[in-house]
Amino acid sequence: MRRKEKRLLQFAGLLIAALLFLPNVGLWSLYRDRVFDNSPDTVEGPGGIPQIQAVNRAGKDAHVIRDGVQRIDWHNYEAIKIDLSRSGNGEQGRAFPLTDADRVDQAYRENGFNIYVSDRISLNRSVPDIRNPNCIKKLYADTLPNTSIIIPFHNEGWSSLLRTVHSVLNRSPPQLIAEIILVDDFSDKEHLKEALEKYMVRLPKVRILRTKKREGLIRTRLLGAEAAKGEVITFLDSHCEANVNWLPPLLDRIADNRKTIVCPMIDVIDHDNFGYETQAGDAMRGAFDWEMYYKRIPIPNELQKNDPSEPFESPVMAGGLFAVDRKWFWELGGYDTGLEIWGGEQYEISFKVWMCGGRMEDIPCSRVGHIYRKYVPYKVPGGVSLARNLKRVAEVWMDEYAEYIYQRRPEYRHLSAGDMSAQKELRIRLNCMNFKWFMDKVAWDLPKHYPPVEPPAGAWGEVRNVGSDMCLESKHVVSGSPIRLESCVKGRGDVSWSHGQVFTFGWREDIRVGDPIHTKKVCFDAVSHNSPVTLYDCHGMKGNQLWRYRKDKSLYHTVSNSCIDCSPNERRIFMNTCDPSAPTQQWVFEKTNSTVLEQFNRGGN
Repeated sequence: MRRKEKRLLQFAGLLIAALLFLPNVGLWSLYRDRVFDNSPDTVEGPGGIPQIQAVNRAGKDAHVIRDGVQRIDWHNYEAIKIDLSRSGNGEQGRAFPLTDADRVDQAYRENGFNIYVSDRISLNRSVPDIRNPNCIKKLYADTLPNTSIIIPFHNEGWSSLLRTVHSVLNRSPPQLIAEIILVDDFSDKEHLKEALEKYMVRLPKVRILRTKKREGLIRTRLLGAEAAKGEVITFLDSHCEANVNWLPPLLDRIADNRKTIVCPMIDVIDHDNFGYETQAGDAMRGAFDWEMYYKRIPIPNELQKNDPSEPFESPVMAGGLFAVDRKWFWELGGYDTGLEIWGGEQYEISFKVWMCGGRMEDIPCSRVGHIYRKYVPYKVPGGVSLARNLKRVAEVWMDEYAEYIYQRRPEYRHLSAGDMSAQKELRIRLNCMNFKWFMDKVAWDLPKHYPPVEPPAGAWGEVRNVGSDMCLESKHVVSGSPIRLESCVKGRGDVSWSHGQVFTFGWREDIRVGDPIHTKKVCFDAVSHNSPVTLYDCHGMKGNQLWRYRKDKSLYHTVSNSCIDCSPNERRIFMNTCDPSAPTQQWVFEKTNSTVLEQFNRGGN
């Protein structure tokens, strides 16, 4: 009898164990399929990039322990499901179909983008999930710092400002948003006064601060940062749209190292039709040239990772969108309060974090769309100069490298940059590295693209046609302008660099407007045989902008296998089948460097 009872007890124990074990196996299988297997829970998105297929729960029950940190899936699958079901104007980030009435100048005048289109798109519109597919699987720490989102604005459009706020609230875990602080920099538009206050009452996490006079972007951001209560400060512009699961990847890196400043990938929202897409080249490092223009350069092979969705180091931020530990931001001195209105602040904060013990990363799994304005729609207060800000940054942080700026911008040398003693004392107090260290250890790949000492040009000056004795000319130095044939303005050796008949065939093997020291950022560009020659933004990637100046005096275009030709009567410049005997295809530069030209030509035909 006792033996029989013992067997019954053993059987009951096994049955209980099985009942406890099998559901867990099922849960693990469900979790494994969702997180580690791409195929069941993804659908094809724009460009063939998988999107997360919505499921009916948030996924936060899925977790693993790695490096002693419990990690979870922060995706809000219910919100994703709702977004995927949306249709209408601009939904899924699609371009709005424009009519002629939509393109009138008045639509752009107050905002620098088409407010007519913005007003016809939902404040809660969906955007395409264009992250790398590996981002879908990523887990982040289950305990992350919360953040204050700071959004400065001045006379922003109603719909673009509200869409920014709604996108943040719609696509962020609510427990990670401590507050959203809208900082009004003395706007005078009626819709940004009482109407905005009334609207934001329905959004309890949003509060509005207002300046008492026009302060500019930099000081307006500082006002928001001073009022922030969150553990992390996240700065956004007032015409952005947060993408799927954008916030946890940023906060996770700060949780891992509080001295890391992190930047999302910035996507482009078209200022005409509000279509949403990646920037050209997508993941690239932030950099600058020696006139202090912001640039993007390819990630070098040495920094390429097996997983392109992993964070990567960036020497310089674009400026408007980043997250930083609040205490670390103030340890670094915040922004330099001597910087006026806007400009240069991205260099100041970037140099400072790298040189003073921190680091900066771009986070591919965090994406935010941004409207790049057609033009700045408001006037900067009189007496304020971007040049002053850039000189101030150069003098405080760039040491002997500031000389390379002054060589290209001689007008900066004698410009007053104000009292810089507090900033220089901060640099000493923080025991910051010198700028040579920054160039050697952080921005070591920058000189390959933008050398401090410009390599010698192959040819420069006026470009005279042998057959017509007329010169190449760019009447309007803007992208899209045609190159024309016109009467030569001056005799050789006496042509001002600022004139539209001076060009440089430089070390990048492209042809730019201006002399070697003062080249503009537009290049000769041709699409194909018989196409016109036009100016286009220089990209430094050769292709349509790669030229050869050959011994027969022809300007040869490698991509189209054709040469620059001209029609003197029509004053047209165009590509044509190369004919060494044709005087209309023979061009004489005012000055040449035969050694450099031979080096160029050894690389081509």
